[in-house]
Amino acid sequence: MSTEVTAKSPAPAPPGKSGGAAGGNLLQLILDGMRRNMRQYGMLIALGLIVALFAVWTDGDLLLPRNVSNLVLQNSYILILAIGMMLVIIAGHIDLSVGSLTAFVGAFAAVLTVQNDVSWPVAVVLCLLVGAVAGAVQGFFIAYLGIPSFIVTLAGMLTFRGVTEILLEGQTLGPFPEGLQKIGNGFLPETGPETNYHNLTLLLGIVLIVFVVLQEVRDRKRQQEFSLDVLPTNIFLLKLVAIVSALLTVTLLLASYKGAPIVLIILGLLVVGYGYVMRNSIFGRHIYAIGGNLPAAKLSGVKDKKVTFYVFLNMGVLAALAGLVVAARLNAASPKAGLNYELEAIASAFIGGASMSGGVGTVLGAIIGGLVLGVLNNGMNLLSVGTDWQQVIKGLALLAAVGFDVWNKRKSGS
Repeated sequence: MSTEVTAKSPAPAPPGKSGGAAGGNLLQLILDGMRRNMRQYGMLIALGLIVALFAVWTDGDLLLPRNVSNLVLQNSYILILAIGMMLVIIAGHIDLSVGSLTAFVGAFAAVLTVQNDVSWPVAVVLCLLVGAVAGAVQGFFIAYLGIPSFIVTLAGMLTFRGVTEILLEGQTLGPFPEGLQKIGNGFLPETGPETNYHNLTLLLGIVLIVFVVLQEVRDRKRQQEFSLDVLPTNIFLLKLVAIVSALLTVTLLLASYKGAPIVLIILGLLVVGYGYVMRNSIFGRHIYAIGGNLPAAKLSGVKDKKVTFYVFLNMGVLAALAGLVVAARLNAASPKAGLNYELEAIASAFIGGASMSGGVGTVLGAIIGGLVLGVLNNGMNLLSVGTDWQQVIKGLALLAAVGFDVWNKRKSGS
């Protein structure tokens, strides 16, 4: 049972010790707040440390504007997949088909635009619809026929990979129309007077900073209204300073090069949209409910089959979007595209705080997990680390993240 400490008049302190006692209480309060929220902010702190270490080891090359822009472009499709995978895992399932579905959608887009001269906006819509149908079919088998998601999506992984090779006849197909290429490689246009920075990127960065700060303050007030635990004021202010500093740094770095990539805007909209759904909507709460305790959710009236169906339909749409981004970035569709993307997305979700048993995780956590892997990949490439050791290091990072999560749960429970 939690207890509240009411304000009382302080007893007279011995001379010379009152300041020390106050300082000690403040320090203890900060440490207690960090312990209570370590699970929530542990990977964010780890991401900051990883960025700092690689920035030192690469003599600052990691944080060059060009490299930061490439980091976004290279990892955008994994981050898109990680958002959908986080929802799947929160619901207590897994999806092994997203990498193959990504390749299939890219191949379908190539067949439409390159071989049949379909306009690229129409091709984009058709590809998203194909992803939705693929996700819906798998969701139907899982939700309504009761076949385990592991089996259904494993079958999907093999099927989509085979159909991809059939469509492309084992060959690479491209190039794509210029408009479609910009989804994976384009940047926001230049606007306004000539400056040393990309003006539109600066404006969007400032808007984002204001939005995030207001959202944090609003969430804190809402938690206080419901008598929920909140961060101590000092830690909350420190958190705001850290968030503003990080966003401002990234904004300035991107504005120093070509500006914000178009795919980053798409990704930002997805994060805001899905974050709102998972925090504030009934559908989001139902996803957490069926993943956390399915029998209790059923007794509460949650339509678990319908929720599961839509979770996989959503995963199919996001996999299709990721497939378009990959194909646009490579400017070609390949039978080997999307290899191991499902593992990268699953790893991002677990590193970002998802629980294997379901019911736990956040959209922002999936993004943080994906960025951890992305920075590791980019930093090790800059240091010319071999792919063999890269796999070892990423495997150990995943094991450490999940191990920390398990340890923190046990400590909190005790």
